[in-house]
Amino acid sequence: MTDFLVRHFVKNYKDVTEVSVRTSYGILSGIVGIICNVFLFAAKFIIGLILHSVSVTADAFNNLSDACSSIISLVGVKMAEKPADKRHPFGHGRVEYIAALVVSFLVLEVGFTFLKDSVHKILSPEKLNFQIVSVIILILSITVKLWLGMFNKKLGEKIDSKVLKAVFADSMGDVIATAATILSLLFFQFTGVNIDGFVGLGVALVIMWAGIQIARDTLEPLIGEAVDPEIYEKIKAFVEKYEGIEGSHDLIVHNYGPGRSMASIHAEVPNDVDIEKSHNIIDKIERDALDELGTFLVIHMDPVETKDERVLTLKETVLEILKAMDASCSIHDFRVIYKENEICLIFDMVIPIEYDESTKKKLINNLTENIQALNSSYQCMITVDHDYMGENEN
Repeated sequence: MTDFLVRHFVKNYKDVTEVSVRTSYGILSGIVGIICNVFLFAAKFIIGLILHSVSVTADAFNNLSDACSSIISLVGVKMAEKPADKRHPFGHGRVEYIAALVVSFLVLEVGFTFLKDSVHKILSPEKLNFQIVSVIILILSITVKLWLGMFNKKLGEKIDSKVLKAVFADSMGDVIATAATILSLLFFQFTGVNIDGFVGLGVALVIMWAGIQIARDTLEPLIGEAVDPEIYEKIKAFVEKYEGIEGSHDLIVHNYGPGRSMASIHAEVPNDVDIEKSHNIIDKIERDALDELGTFLVIHMDPVETKDERVLTLKETVLEILKAMDASCSIHDFRVIYKENEICLIFDMVIPIEYDESTKKKLINNLTENIQALNSSYQCMITVDHDYMGENEN
């Protein structure tokens, strides 16, 4: 069913890197979400009135909030499609994240409201009216929400959208909430014990947790999250595949919305190659990155030694010393300047970003001492650097 809808309502659906195609996916998700959730709200609200059940009513208004969320997401996706202008040179893609953040607050508000109602229901319980037809309708509701959740998950994976993946998580929360509601009705039917208020409390907590999860997932790209390891390696491999590039480091990716990013990276070039030749290679990589990766890439050129065996051997020696001290650290931009009475070793030391000042200074001092133990004429000029790659979630 998902593939059928995508093929018929998303033009050029295979070209998921295009902003217009991503927008079409988002619009499809929003429209389908509105239709499904309005239908479920109407059905559950009627059932809740018949049963005098706060948990069923809570579930119904949760679906209504989901419908409102779909509307906000739909508007957000359309606004995010607006092209770049003088005030927003990288477009309006982050509007999609802001819309999702608004959705998370709506979900939280619904959760708090029914938390209060559920506490009241626990203190003053009402008699439940069990009807098998109501249970059947609620089971149907689970089926619809389960399909809707998987629908959004599949779309989210196709276009790598945090927002749609968050909607999937919200739908799964609804499935759990409705299942708990059915459990309370069945429990009352067979035991005569009314646990509706307690189940409603659980439903409220599930709704609130879904809102917190959506807010967290949306805030991460707004605050500025580390680049995904897969994207990190993809960009590095893209840069390093060009002849005349010896290596790369210091990759930083800035997210300006789904499918919109800017990145900077340091590319290592041989120090004995004409600077204009290396510059032409760098220019070509930047143009190709925009065409093939959809990333506005800015490259800083670092000349490195590729032939002097003394320098290359010394670099390996320094790296071995550092790795023996701390395997999570590395070096780059290694240069050697020979003076009359000393040999200057100039390089960047990459350390984990969570290391504090005390650990950083200790590493620098210990590394310098170990290097000078090899030769007292060695003088170290060490610049501390960080790796901005995120952790692999797998």
